[in-house]
Amino acid sequence: MRHLPNILTLGNLFFGCVAIVFILHSQPFLSEVNGESYWVSGTTQAYYGSLFILAAAICDLFDGMVARWLGVTSAIGKDLDSLADVVSFGVAPSMILMKMLWAAWMQKPDAMDISMIYVAPAFVLACFSALRLARFNNAPATTAYFTGVPTPAIGLLVASFPLINFYNPLNMGLRLQNPWLLYLIIAVLCWLMVSKMRLFTLKFKGFSLAKNWPQLAWVALSLIALPFLKILVVPFSFLLYIILSFAYKHQEA
Repeated sequence: MRHLPNILTLGNLFFGCVAIVFILHSQPFLSEVNGESYWVSGTTQAYYGSLFILAAAICDLFDGMVARWLGVTSAIGKDLDSLADVVSFGVAPSMILMKMLWAAWMQKPDAMDISMIYVAPAFVLACFSALRLARFNNAPATTAYFTGVPTPAIGLLVASFPLINFYNPLNMGLRLQNPWLLYLIIAVLCWLMVSKMRLFTLKFKGFSLAKNWPQLAWVALSLIALPFLKILVVPFSFLLYIILSFAYKHQEA
């Protein structure tokens, strides 16, 4: 039983590797929604890649919980967790962004081939993910808040992009095929990971409503939005998390 947390962490890494394989095998294809045809920057392979990133996130959620429950936390487990997170929530999402940038540039009328220069910014996300995790491992231990957006949250947000492309809710799939918008998203996400902003954790602090209201509000509003926004609930929840964190800080000040 004492090896179960590390097994879950390795499951995180395994699912991240599988996600990368699906993503790298994806190719753009023509889809039709409400009689309108448009290019989707990924096939069902990228869709499965998103699901495997979600599976990696589930393993990442439970490995720490199980380790604390069994009382077997260790420095090796902490480092192993970060190494797995770099792959699942840094490299795999970078592959998604690379494929999306390639597909976006290939839609240009004069596009015949795409230089690595145009898609290389996608890999900056993996670099900043590694920096965020290294900083986290060497920061003073605290369970009160996160400093900067956690890498898994960034990974899950980017993992939703192929699904948004596939289903095209509110025409957001079409908008995500703008390379300059993708560059902006990459820059903002990288900054969020290494920023000094404090964000609340998802751990509940006893039964106090005053201390747990941001967590409760985040869960409640996300669940309420799910039937209306569907896959767009992922970016909605991401933005809501940041907004509520600012509101919570303001209340504490």
